[in-house]
Amino acid sequence: MSGKGSSYLNGQLLIAMPSMTDPRFARSVIYMCAHSEDGAMGLIINQTAKNISFTDLLDRLEIYPDDTDDEEDFDDLPDVPIHVGGPVETGRGFVLHTADYFVKDTTLKIQNGICLTATLEILKAIASGYGPDQAILALGYAGWSPGQLESEIQANGWLNCPATADVVFADGRAESDKYALALATMGIDPSHLVADAGHA
Repeated sequence: MSGKGSSYLNGQLLIAMPSMTDPRFARSVIYMCAHSEDGAMGLIINQTAKNISFTDLLDRLEIYPDDTDDEEDFDDLPDVPIHVGGPVETGRGFVLHTADYFVKDTTLKIQNGICLTATLEILKAIASGYGPDQAILALGYAGWSPGQLESEIQANGWLNCPATADVVFADGRAESDKYALALATMGIDPSHLVADAGHA
């Protein structure tokens, strides 16, 4: 892949190669939300946050389902996985979700029916049962300065492939399966990857 022209990776998945030396990104799968000559931004979709649940997050933010103003109704909340979206701005939340939820001027349509919303309103919508059909909540994001991602790809740090909702949301599968799932869309068996492969 060259870093020129229309080779931007919006709506693609980045899959960490074994040569990835940064432990924060080892075996990570990143959904690319934005990529241009000004840099890139994505969310890690296969690293679940430890020690925080959707209920905990709502409680901390004082967001309660409609028709209640306390945590009594938290028992019936959907189980929304909380992810470590990346090392930048880890206190900031982002929701990747299906396009059945859309708020004008707030929701960003990316590609293939996948959208991004970063407001408290979507959390309340999910808690109240009228949010998107499928969603991932990520705390923090992965960011690259201009040209940085292209350099990392050329250095064999990442593979990229088109994203599908099946891989992003991996309905009914463990988050840890997304790495193999993403590679499988490219016809690659993870056990065949070696750290110095790909320099042809």
